[in-house]
Amino acid sequence: QVQLVESGGGLVQPGGSLRLSCAASGSIFSINTMGWYRQAPGKERELVAWITRSGITNYRNSVKGRFTISRDNAKNTVDLQMDNLKPEDTAVYYCTTARVGLSFTDWGQGTQVTVSS
Repeated sequence: QVQLVESGGGLVQPGGSLRLSCAASGSIFSINTMGWYRQAPGKERELVAWITRSGITNYRNSVKGRFTISRDNAKNTVDLQMDNLKPEDTAVYYCTTARVGLSFTDWGQGTQVTVSS
């Protein structure tokens, strides 16, 4: 099993930036893809971005050009740089990992991101 700990959330004004970080421990050898989901109040959890061990990335359309996911395989960390944040980005963000494909099975505790003036 993989343990995930997120950090970096907070309150930011529209147009601002935040960087989320996630550190993995435990059965890290089994990790292939790492990603970020988010869940806003009253909405379903949605996949924001993911990155494979080899560095292939993918983003949901609403964050393309504003968010950047990166990964350090040596440190077992994954970051999400979020620029030009919008109020609709407000959500709890969760770090997650998958051993096969996009079958995410391990989750962090979540970190709150609030975009408001």
